[in-house]
Amino acid sequence: GGNPTATVIALCSMRDFNLAQETCQLAIRDIGCLEVLINLLDTEEIKCQIGSLKILKEISQNTLIRHAIADLGGLQIMVKILDSPDKDLKCLAAETIANVARFKQARRTVRQHGGIKRLVGLLEGISVGSTSLTPCQTKDTEIARCGALALWSCSKSVKNKEAIRKAGGIPLLARWLKCSHANILTPVVGTLQECASEPSYRLAIRTEGMIENLVKNLSSEHEELQMHCASAIFKCAEDKETRDLVRQHGGLQPLSVLLGNTENKKLLAAVTGAIWKCAISRENVSRFREYKVVEALVELLTDQPEEVLVNIVGALGECCQEPINRTIIRKCGGIPPLVKLLTGTDQALLVNVTKALGACATEPENMMIIDRLDGVRLLWSLLKNPNPDVQASAAWAICPCIQNAKDAGEMVRSFVGGLELIVNLLKSKNKEVLASVCAAITNIAKDEENLAVITDHGVVPLLSKLANTNNDKLRRHLAEAISHCCMWGSNRVAFGETKAVAPLVRYLKSNDPSVHRATAQALYQLSEDPSNCITMHENGVVKV
Repeated sequence: GGNPTATVIALCSMRDFNLAQETCQLAIRDIGCLEVLINLLDTEEIKCQIGSLKILKEISQNTLIRHAIADLGGLQIMVKILDSPDKDLKCLAAETIANVARFKQARRTVRQHGGIKRLVGLLEGISVGSTSLTPCQTKDTEIARCGALALWSCSKSVKNKEAIRKAGGIPLLARWLKCSHANILTPVVGTLQECASEPSYRLAIRTEGMIENLVKNLSSEHEELQMHCASAIFKCAEDKETRDLVRQHGGLQPLSVLLGNTENKKLLAAVTGAIWKCAISRENVSRFREYKVVEALVELLTDQPEEVLVNIVGALGECCQEPINRTIIRKCGGIPPLVKLLTGTDQALLVNVTKALGACATEPENMMIIDRLDGVRLLWSLLKNPNPDVQASAAWAICPCIQNAKDAGEMVRSFVGGLELIVNLLKSKNKEVLASVCAAITNIAKDEENLAVITDHGVVPLLSKLANTNNDKLRRHLAEAISHCCMWGSNRVAFGETKAVAPLVRYLKSNDPSVHRATAQALYQLSEDPSNCITMHENGVVKV
């Protein structure tokens, strides 16, 4: 209506409606009121701007409204308002941006109009350490909280993560992390865990001393904050130094305690993820044993969503580095639920389950249970899975099963079409699949009848075809497979005819002693055929 006072009164009256209600939100949009509210942001009247933002902040919880605000150019004006000297106004603008920037296009708009730099600027308030805040400082904390909320929404995009870093956001986030107020810690840690997918942030979190504060807040009474801290540790603990820091700052015990919180699945997913990655380090596995983590994880193996199961099973697989944990898994009844998971479809879960069962199968008593539950047949059928990670993981798991089964040869023969299936995987293009299949063939070939069958399926030319590789892991397992396959019929001669001998000589120049050992065994077997000796000699084997 042109009169600022009347406008403010109208805005106040509008706020008397329940703006959290969808009918009110959509009514505002449908009568063309959004345009008016956004136009008010462009005035010089601070009271009108504040009144408008208070409404926009409420109604932008609605997805349709978020898109409408962005379409009407609201984000650009709100980014401009972040430069205002009025603190209330800045807070409201940042909080509204936090709501609107929940979709891709909006996040891009904020970045392209210089919003990230301005939002990072809001974190420059002074009052981090103190618990008793003066009213003036409280305002700075509030501004930083709103800025962090907006950065958290924006940080879902890779380009924005980079922009936050370039704007100097990391040291400011690190500084607020030392604060003791959950309402600002939550968006700060939320932003950090979102950004921890980038190596540059993981390095900073490690080197700027943030792990200590993340660990400290695992014991907060706010579950959302605990979840973001655990999630940040989950992403950062890919790096060994971080895993050590989590242990040194006493983070393993609070993680173990949080396993008891089974109702909140999002928290459980983050905590089990952090435990999985921390358990990659053997020293951490020993600590986890003191806190009875394996027992707790086995108890959680049933009735969990897949994102939690992937992490639980991943953690169990890592804990199996310690032989005693393989026994604990059996005694707590963990093997049947693990075998049951082999029938699932989630690829990441299958990779972790096969790894965990492979580790368990190194104990003969565990192997008896796996065999009784038809676990080896299920592992074998995963070789048909289209995902190479699953194929490789299944083939690695099959190796200890063959080594520790009672009558392994007979067991392998009982899988109809199983031997042909595994030989055909030697045609894969994936190095990890090839190495794991060679390892499995090494174990299969220890039984003479099975060696005869895989020879008929053409194992010799397929192995020979792989010989020209520079990958040491593949070289080692390939050489072992060749040496075991020499034990049947005229396979030694056949390897010579299919040109496997000369490349093997070159393996002796590798830097890996395990490659030397496997190659020496293969050359020893091949040298029983005179023509292979000539080939070796021609390729300079004597000197090496």
